[in-house]
Amino acid sequence: MKNPFHIMIIPTLGCPGKCKYCWSSEEGSPVMTIDTVRDIVEWLKGFRKDRVTFTFHGGEPLLAGAEFYRKALPMLAGELSELTPDFAMQTNLWRMTPEIASVLAEYHVPLGSSIDGPEEITDSQRGEGYYQKCMKGYEIAKTAGLQVRFICTFTNKSVKHKEAIFTFFKERGFVLKLHPALPSLRSENPKEWALEPEEYGELLVFLLDKALDNLGKVEVMNINDLCRCVFTRRGSVCTYVDCMGSTFAIGPDGSIYPCYRFVGMSEWVMANVRDRPTMEQLMQSEPGKRMTAFSAYVNSACKDCSHIRYCRGGCPYNAIAPSGGSLEGVDPHCAAYKRIFDELNDRLNEEMYAEPPVGMNFGMPAAYKKRPGVMALMRSIVEK
Repeated sequence: MKNPFHIMIIPTLGCPGKCKYCWSSEEGSPVMTIDTVRDIVEWLKGFRKDRVTFTFHGGEPLLAGAEFYRKALPMLAGELSELTPDFAMQTNLWRMTPEIASVLAEYHVPLGSSIDGPEEITDSQRGEGYYQKCMKGYEIAKTAGLQVRFICTFTNKSVKHKEAIFTFFKERGFVLKLHPALPSLRSENPKEWALEPEEYGELLVFLLDKALDNLGKVEVMNINDLCRCVFTRRGSVCTYVDCMGSTFAIGPDGSIYPCYRFVGMSEWVMANVRDRPTMEQLMQSEPGKRMTAFSAYVNSACKDCSHIRYCRGGCPYNAIAPSGGSLEGVDPHCAAYKRIFDELNDRLNEEMYAEPPVGMNFGMPAAYKKRPGVMALMRSIVEK
């Protein structure tokens, strides 16, 4: 399954935050110009014809300022109207102002932000004062009618407090979407904060149990996505699909990359929007060839795995960026994916054999009656 057409626009790699597991750069990093946005528009006019989502990412995209979005959003929405653009943004919310919020609200831009749980846990990982600055921006965005959801990064330190973190999200009515801290490619101690695959797998099973115990009270997006994978037998988010050719990221200078995670790494530049590259030219670039080779590698390396159809070897960045582009394995989180996919499949099979036909509830195990199962969770997802 191909991911829907997705263009990630990175207005700057600069960020005012100093998250300890990130490779944050200074606020003075270059900021994309409106001329580059114009080049993006002209490139896309003849590139593809299917619906597109633009996600503003970073660094910190709000550093581009209100005037940037006041010009960029109508340009993208109006001149690419045949692509029926949708918009999104990932931001730490520190620089949110009523002015920017008003501009984003006009185009119904949903916001993703980051918070790692209670204030003391968040600040211990993201720097003193992060929590309060994020919450201040959240209130401004909410007042403007913007939808905000939070990504929670679990590190090898915060995972020890998973119960408190889950409770925090549940009590505040926040949707929980988790992200495992990855080894940093730009750190002298890349695994200082990284969540090991085995810990990640157990965390996912823990959150599955929590989602079932609190069905209807809290939403864990990752668990929902994983359930969809198993039920539909195909990937439902970018980690578990062949994203090559359907997702691109554009850096501040107009350089095109396979994904936002590669932005700023010169060896992953595929082309520049000002040159109006075709799909064929992008795929024939060296980064394009490396990404395509990953898909072929997965077909061989994972051919005996029962989850290959809806996992696809995980994220290519996780797999090939740490090795400098060489194919030495699939996503290192493979063990975590296998752990949760095995768990979901095993529970689903047990439920299917244990659950009697509709209207015939005799003989159902008492434990199954008391606790909702994976099928109940899937029904709740479908009904939304």
